[in-house]
Amino acid sequence: MTDTFEQSYHYNVMRRALDLIDGADAPLTLEELAREMQMSPAHFQRLFSSWVGVSPKRYQQYLTLDHAKALLTERHTLLEAADATGLSGTGRLHDLFLRWEAMSPGAYAQRGAGLTIRYGWFDSPFGEVLAMGTDKGLCGLAFAGECGRDAAWEDMTGRWPEADFTENPDAIAPWVDAAFAGKGQAALHMIGAPFQIKVWEALLRIPTGHVTTYSDIARAIGNPNAVRAVGTAVGRNPVSFLIPCHRALRKSGGLGGYHWGLPVKRAILAWESARTEA
Repeated sequence: MTDTFEQSYHYNVMRRALDLIDGADAPLTLEELAREMQMSPAHFQRLFSSWVGVSPKRYQQYLTLDHAKALLTERHTLLEAADATGLSGTGRLHDLFLRWEAMSPGAYAQRGAGLTIRYGWFDSPFGEVLAMGTDKGLCGLAFAGECGRDAAWEDMTGRWPEADFTENPDAIAPWVDAAFAGKGQAALHMIGAPFQIKVWEALLRIPTGHVTTYSDIARAIGNPNAVRAVGTAVGRNPVSFLIPCHRALRKSGGLGGYHWGLPVKRAILAWESARTEA
């Protein structure tokens, strides 16, 4: 996974830059950012360009609250109309040739009893990720960069406490490669309560580079008054990035919450936006 390791290194460089950008009163110049990263401006620019395909100046524009609001205005996907307009054809579901299967409610109620879940730690464009999968597909992706390995492990294993967890990264590596590098077919095994799965299915219909709101998701699943419950289900999504909960925003254009940390959500949205618009 050399390419993915390099992407993770680039993300870690940017993660430091993000801290500087967040704390700055005004946009930082290329020279200022490069100096803080202890790199030459040309080298720093190359790193940024290889990761997102745009300059650091342009990338900063993608990280702002104004950009989130612009996404909501210009690239807001109304899920009820997504299929009719053909937008879902450019979504991650099709980009990755993603096949998925949902666990039955009865099996979910058993809290993972009788289920073998294989896991491994991988580099990703957004830092280290804990990946988990059954024989049917990935059932968990947890970004550990903000919360740490121990917290990510406890979070994921606590969802299915009766399951048998076996370290076997080779068994799930092809699906992880497909998820982050877009190579091959990604398989997804959604393990959740029926309401949660309905919300996650709606998230899968949001195209790459587009966003939606919690209220739109509530309407799309036939429960327009269940906005708060939808927000909870979005936050409980066990397969971050593949099930794109990062594309759900507040009506105001605010980022809202993100289970693995807002810096990760912001970076994913910027990464997708740059690739879509570059």
